[in-house]
Amino acid sequence: MRKITLLLFSLILLNCNGLQDLEEATVTLEFTHNWDGDLVDSSTFGDFNYRTANGENTSIERLRYVVSQLQFVGNTGINFSPKTYQFVDVGNGFGLSLNIQDLIPGTYEIRFRFGFSNADNQDGVYQDLNSASFNVPSQLGGGYHYLQMDGKYKDPNQNELNYNFHVIRAVNTSNVGFPEFVDTSFAVNLGSVTIRNDATVEIQMNIAEWFKNPNQWDLNSLDTNLMSNFGAQLQMIENGASVFSLGAVIQ
Repeated sequence: MRKITLLLFSLILLNCNGLQDLEEATVTLEFTHNWDGDLVDSSTFGDFNYRTANGENTSIERLRYVVSQLQFVGNTGINFSPKTYQFVDVGNGFGLSLNIQDLIPGTYEIRFRFGFSNADNQDGVYQDLNSASFNVPSQLGGGYHYLQMDGKYKDPNQNELNYNFHVIRAVNTSNVGFPEFVDTSFAVNLGSVTIRNDATVEIQMNIAEWFKNPNQWDLNSLDTNLMSNFGAQLQMIENGASVFSLGAVIQ
């Protein structure tokens, strides 16, 4: 009996020492943006650098969005949720990186939600988003934008026209007095990453995908007033499914 007790004590001591020997890592998530591989940042704003799948030459003058429910889901049952949400404002260089402290080395799936779920999309509760005027008008259900992308495009006569590609929780107001709300946020799984020590992990947004897959976007007919366009919001979210991907992992 004494030998069994000593053996159990030794195993517990080894396990404890093993946990103590694990060096926690710092992981930096970097949010980068491209148009089919061409860099998009504040230095490229305002120029007609990008061509949609439908053929419109476009510029980007504002690009900001929210991701929420960010998680590192471990294959050993270790889950790590570093932040409730991340607000990324490319033009102002805000939210482009996120430092995650004290992550235990291992293999993780990186998951997040584009936008807010209905449970989290509560009107007026996030002060930084309020200050940034990221709110959705009350007549459209309140809460917050998921994405604001604004710029200009050239029509077939080469006139420069505005577009406002704004993604929100979709609302169908066709039945007067009984609006229908559809949670158009969606889950993103970037796949697995093995963290051995301090690392930088790139999360890429290919902006071109918003305009082409699976719905080829025609800015000549869908350029502004899209927030109240129920059908357009549903198509935007379909296109958003292919926007995010895992980029470089440096460690």
